[in-house]
Amino acid sequence: MRSQLIKIATGVSVYSISKGNLADISIPLPSLEEQSAIAAILSDMDADISTLEARHEKTRALKQGMMQELLTGRIRLVKGAEA
Repeated sequence: MRSQLIKIATGVSVYSISKGNLADISIPLPSLEEQSAIAAILSDMDADISTLEARHEKTRALKQGMMQELLTGRIRLVKGAEA
């Protein structure tokens, strides 16, 4: 494909390709089996991202609640307590 692009590109320092020439280029696609495998992997990754986003939101809400408790004085820190 790269060699096809080089053959039809025109210009000296900035190359360009016309719509007509671009339409004539064949773009290789993976087999349906490989496309399905890629889709499954991406779907799993989306699920993992959703899980991590939910965990992040819970952690953020917990932090916000703890800060509120500390700032309002409902919870007091003990002097000399180790972190």
